[in-house]
Amino acid sequence: MNRTLKILLALAVVYVAIVVVFETWLGYAQPQGEENLVITVTEDDGSKTHRVLSLFQSNGELYLAANHWPRAWFRQVLKNPDIHIEFGGERADQSGNFTAIPVDGADHDRVLNDNRIGFVGRFLMGFPPREFVRIEPVLGR
Repeated sequence: MNRTLKILLALAVVYVAIVVVFETWLGYAQPQGEENLVITVTEDDGSKTHRVLSLFQSNGELYLAANHWPRAWFRQVLKNPDIHIEFGGERADQSGNFTAIPVDGADHDRVLNDNRIGFVGRFLMGFPPREFVRIEPVLGR
């Protein structure tokens, strides 16, 4: 192997390690703030899983985003869009049942443009594709 190829390979391995460490740290840290919430998703076997996510707004509507490579919650929401959301602190009165609606096309582009992530954040996450679901409250449950 020539020297240039070895250097490029070493840089690629270091970059992948940075992304893995960042994503692992983020998974353990589970930051919570004013715009964070806990989503409960029903798995295929009927069990419930919880995930801390950030809430986004665009055009007066609420969205959740799959911003990272680990996105099992997102795939599960696409299979079973009935979700439960709990807001912490002052927003506890807004907790409840929601339906998650996939976003694509022009709506996806609008939400993406309204909720940009900077280069450093995208770099640390490994430049994953961003996908969104719009959430709407389910009344009467």
